[in-house]
Amino acid sequence: MALQGEIKLPGDKSISHRALMFSALGDGVSRLDNLNPGVDVRTTWEALINCGIQIEDKNGAVHVQGGGLRPFQQPERALNCGNSGTTARLMLGLLAAHPIHVQFIGDHSLSRRPMDRVFRPLQQMGANVSAQERKFLPLMLSGRGLWALEYRLPYASAQVKSAILLAGLHARGSTTVKSPAYSRDHTEQLLKAMGAKLKINGRAVSVSPLTKPLQAIDFSIPGDFSAAAFFITAGLLVPDSDLVIRQVGVNPTRIAFLHAVQEMGAQVTIANRNEIHGEAVADLRVRTSALKGITIHPEQIANLIDELPLIALLGSQATGETVVNGAEELRVKESDRITSIVNNMLGWGAKIFERPDGFSIEGPTPLSGGIVTTYGDHRIAMTMSVAGLISEQTPVLDNTKCIDISHPGFLDELRDLSDK
Repeated sequence: MALQGEIKLPGDKSISHRALMFSALGDGVSRLDNLNPGVDVRTTWEALINCGIQIEDKNGAVHVQGGGLRPFQQPERALNCGNSGTTARLMLGLLAAHPIHVQFIGDHSLSRRPMDRVFRPLQQMGANVSAQERKFLPLMLSGRGLWALEYRLPYASAQVKSAILLAGLHARGSTTVKSPAYSRDHTEQLLKAMGAKLKINGRAVSVSPLTKPLQAIDFSIPGDFSAAAFFITAGLLVPDSDLVIRQVGVNPTRIAFLHAVQEMGAQVTIANRNEIHGEAVADLRVRTSALKGITIHPEQIANLIDELPLIALLGSQATGETVVNGAEELRVKESDRITSIVNNMLGWGAKIFERPDGFSIEGPTPLSGGIVTTYGDHRIAMTMSVAGLISEQTPVLDNTKCIDISHPGFLDELRDLSDK
């Protein structure tokens, strides 16, 4: 059962969120192709409509009618962010300077994830935010005039950085965010492509307030690298595989996983590079590879955070020990992903050990397969589905619906490739 052939993936989830939001500040209609079809991005879509933005799907292309500098209207109901931390955090920054009153709510999982890391710096800019237990959803935002801020992030976070920069688009003066390490820069790339005034100096990013609307764009969104990571892992582990993944986003701040698996000995090559609105895009070819264990260090975590469950799976099949350090952030994702992946891998016979800030795993070890506790987390469900390709028994997931958060159709695509 080799994985053969080629695949094209849904649009990048992080870029899709931003493309919808930034298009609302545009000077006309933005046309977005290959928008991510997952529940999280649809949550941002619905939140923007709730704030008066017109969004339509026309024959598969999403059209967003920009409303200029001040496009948002008073929503008729709370902004339901569902399970999407990106929606909640970026919409906070986007709306903070607009004269509207908004309640943010979310599902049970999102309501346990801390929001104070975002709204504390916004409060320093003058934003009026109150939250459950001063930390969690539900929270209330009353938009008003903001002043500029120079903020030093305590740790690298693309979402916090983005929220501050978005608030800075309507603040008085230039807003600067300094980060201790590099994180995803989709916000910077797309804002620049749409005409915002940004200055980037190493890990410091400054934004000037908008004096005119952003430029509307026609944007074919690159394939999601985080989705590609699951197929890369499958291609590396399933014997005799040779798989091509077309038109994947290979933004340098997103491909730490690629560098990590290459360090493990993976045969993954890049071809047909090009650039779309500042985003690097390429084809990836993946072939079955013999792997060795590696150590993931804290400074690598910010750009590898979504793929760490896959590192655990790869480590179970690599020769030697694989160690992940400095990944405490995994404990406040859709689930506690350290405990989630460790419990599932242990249940399948892996030699994995939980640490406060990560895990270590020894390989290679056969995996038994069987029951999977997903914890309602799409990345755990998808990781264990890939693990099922090399396990003794077929995986039985307690929740497949959670996969729709980021990649509807994932299980069918995985099955189609393995059936060829």
